[in-house]
Amino acid sequence: MNPTDRQIVLGTMDFGTRVDSDGAFAILDSFVAGGGVWLDTANCYSFWADPSGVGGASERLIGAWLRARPGMRDSVRIATKVRQNPLVPHSWPESAEGLSARAVHTGVAQSLERLGVDHIDLLWAHAEDRTVPLEETVGAFGELVSKGVARRIGAANHAAWRVERARSLAREQRVEPWTALQLRHSLVQPRPLTPLAEAGHRMLAAEDLDLARAEGLAVWSYSSLIWGSYERVDKPLPPTYEHPGTARVLAVLDDVAGELSATRNQVVLAWLMRQGIDPIVGASRVEQIEQALAARRVRLSDEHLARFAEAR
Repeated sequence: MNPTDRQIVLGTMDFGTRVDSDGAFAILDSFVAGGGVWLDTANCYSFWADPSGVGGASERLIGAWLRARPGMRDSVRIATKVRQNPLVPHSWPESAEGLSARAVHTGVAQSLERLGVDHIDLLWAHAEDRTVPLEETVGAFGELVSKGVARRIGAANHAAWRVERARSLAREQRVEPWTALQLRHSLVQPRPLTPLAEAGHRMLAAEDLDLARAEGLAVWSYSSLIWGSYERVDKPLPPTYEHPGTARVLAVLDDVAGELSATRNQVVLAWLMRQGIDPIVGASRVEQIEQALAARRVRLSDEHLARFAEAR
């Protein structure tokens, strides 16, 4: 994972619900104009904000944008996820689709239809489903790659040992293995052993990065900017981040941002990319994605990294 190859991924979770089509189209246009490539969505986005009680709005909006921009499909890469979409409106997690072979194939077929595309560039298993044999899930994902429906596959919110077990099973089945990880990560860290308020989130751990670096896996991080908490006074960090390490990190962050004439958010994104991680950034306004893309020009030195490491 070469840090210079890292990129900003546009998170589209709120598109079609909290972000209307005009706003989303403008953000997508700006992202591509600024050199952005990867769009991250999921078949369940955003069932909790949609009156229908099921997902699909984000994928439908991306599909509408692609139809309105002939030729744009060649300029972007689309990542989506299966596992969490409710099969019964307003019933989650009870009716979440899961990761059975049938659920995976059905979910992807519906995603392709909503997006209006013939393949997914990166298909994620959104979370673990331990009610289904891992062999079955691995086989279903591998079959989608063999058919050309998914170009690459990855695991989001999975324990490192489950990912490696799945990769071993893929070798046994002679199918494509998961080659990407997606987990929650940022510069500041929650207190150890404290539960997160967000259902389904899994924090990136040292063993995840160890696995990724040893096996050459891509790593994407979500909630990288903690919903604006680094910069917005009206969005304080969640209580689980209240510990001395956070205060130390934020002090260094302010110093480094000043030295580099960058924003706090840009330094955080630059720090993630220096770890070999592609950060996913959600945006509700064009200026937010423009600021995020500018983080690619922020150059953190080894000395900056050492200061952050000591503070953390």
